[in-house]
Amino acid sequence: MIDLARDVSTVIEATVLVVGALFPIVNPLGSAAIFINMIGSVEPKVHRALTQKIAIYSFFLLICSLLWGVKILTFFGISIYAVQIGGGLLVAATGWSLLSQGASGVGSKSLQDDNILDHAFYPYTLPITIGPGSISVAVAVGAHLPAEVHARSFLSPEVLIAAIAGSVIICLIIYICYRYANAAERLLGSTGTAVVMRLCSFILMCIGVQILCTGVKDYLATIHFS
Repeated sequence: MIDLARDVSTVIEATVLVVGALFPIVNPLGSAAIFINMIGSVEPKVHRALTQKIAIYSFFLLICSLLWGVKILTFFGISIYAVQIGGGLLVAATGWSLLSQGASGVGSKSLQDDNILDHAFYPYTLPITIGPGSISVAVAVGAHLPAEVHARSFLSPEVLIAAIAGSVIICLIIYICYRYANAAERLLGSTGTAVVMRLCSFILMCIGVQILCTGVKDYLATIHFS
């Protein structure tokens, strides 16, 4: 009984660690403001289906990054620095594009797109919802998760439960924020929505620059100049 209680407590703590590390960088509230302005006024059933797809894709991105991120990068010979630098450039470029286009310009293309569900993965899931920053954080958390639950393998039940539970919680929050983004938009009004959109786009661009700078800094720290 004591061991079981200790195991449950450890898994809960690890789950909180996963959620606490991912929530700020995923930023579902800010991403929802960008998302709703990108898709424009689509039909409710299309909006619901798109939101469900984004949540599902986000789950698989997070769980794969948590459990197999390090091994996948190692297999392809890709360093975490490359993910940060390349991803930072992509996120910064996306933020700049959204910032320069504004609310009306962003949504116009998606309004005329009959195949909007085909774009659920890119760009709505990656990089708008789960960007390179989220992936790099998930990879880092996943690398330390076995030690947090005192497990020998990333496939141990404790690690799997914590990773799955943490990813599910994050994706549920993403679904709720995206699903009811229209209601928030009506509450804010056109002016308030435009302000939030600009602010979130600027923050997204800054996040990209920060990810890029962190990647460059960490990479330079590994170089030993003679």
